[in-house]
Amino acid sequence: MNTVKTSLRMEEVHSDIRGPLFFEAMELQKQGRDILRLNTGNPATFGFTMPKSVKDALAAGTERALGYCDFKGMPDAREAICAYHESKGIQGITPDDVFIGNGVSEVVSFALTPLLNEGDEVLLPTPCYSLWSNSVRIAGGTPVFYTCDEMANWMPDLADIQRKITAKTRAIVLINPNNPTGALYAKDLLEGIARLAREHRLLVFSDEIYDRLVLDGLTHTSIAALAPDIPVITMNGLSKSHSLCGLRAGWMVISGPRAVTAAYREAIIAVTSMRLCANTMAQLTIPAALADEETPRAMVSPGGRIYEQREATVSVLSRVDGLTFVKNRAAFYLFPRLDREKFGVTDDRRFARDLLHTTGILLVPGSGFEYPHPDHFRIVMLPEKEILADAMHRLGHFLDGYYQR
Repeated sequence: MNTVKTSLRMEEVHSDIRGPLFFEAMELQKQGRDILRLNTGNPATFGFTMPKSVKDALAAGTERALGYCDFKGMPDAREAICAYHESKGIQGITPDDVFIGNGVSEVVSFALTPLLNEGDEVLLPTPCYSLWSNSVRIAGGTPVFYTCDEMANWMPDLADIQRKITAKTRAIVLINPNNPTGALYAKDLLEGIARLAREHRLLVFSDEIYDRLVLDGLTHTSIAALAPDIPVITMNGLSKSHSLCGLRAGWMVISGPRAVTAAYREAIIAVTSMRLCANTMAQLTIPAALADEETPRAMVSPGGRIYEQREATVSVLSRVDGLTFVKNRAAFYLFPRLDREKFGVTDDRRFARDLLHTTGILLVPGSGFEYPHPDHFRIVMLPEKEILADAMHRLGHFLDGYYQR
């Protein structure tokens, strides 16, 4: 029998969060090594628990979850999602504009598959959460990366976005708050991106999964609220704000002129209806979780876990020679930079492997987020603050004398 060949579109698809180094770390763990997994944003593995609001909703509604529901999602869940996004200023939406999926990962596929032909381009940030770049490739499109400027607190470079737009460009992707940098985008920047989308008649995808995990008293702004005249697909879910990664509760909301998105909506309906419906048990939790604003607020307020874990992390890292970073304003990620001259770093995957084998700390190198320079890595700040502080001290000791030859 001939060897089964894979599709050419898989050639550049990669996962570094759960890629070769992750599997190597799991082998070390099997051998008895103590591995600190700072590679993935999975709150439950670090002791974040299910909120009472969600437990009560699950207990009260189990029987409702036994059969298939509407392919768009349960009516009360879509009503709650619609009301939530209306409260953030998005105009002209109804529950019929909401599509619930098994996490944002699934709805990204639902959004891209009906849009892209072979060779169509999608503008993506760099650094970029690889779900987006991989999904564009699998859908047959071409990712084109625009710069997020570290010297400008990781804000997207509008001039670079403008330069990257071609006749093949179909959409611009925003990840706000950002993964992996933890940046929170300002209103004037979002207005600038909306202006470019308007001028070039582009669709905007806005991944806002971390919008309830904003630190330092700041406020998240949805681009769809600033631009009711352009088509925007806003994506969100409960994995991070209520620590429900395993339930897979995510959604997208289509806003903007209906005449512009009519055919696209019908194509999304065709795709989503094929899989019958999303996980109904997870959908039971959506109204209760969105009404429970205190759970995410408590985590990001002074004294809350996410806030204190960030403070512990940056306190130690700020004293590590040769390491710089932009303090995150949302989510629970940092994207530090290594001094290339001091450490001689030319291969960030080698750096991450050296760190793993020496310290037992598993990180994702910057190249795993489509970053073109070999001197960055992402830290997930989810373990308890004492564990993070110890890990950052160990990272500092590792770097003391480290040099790639």
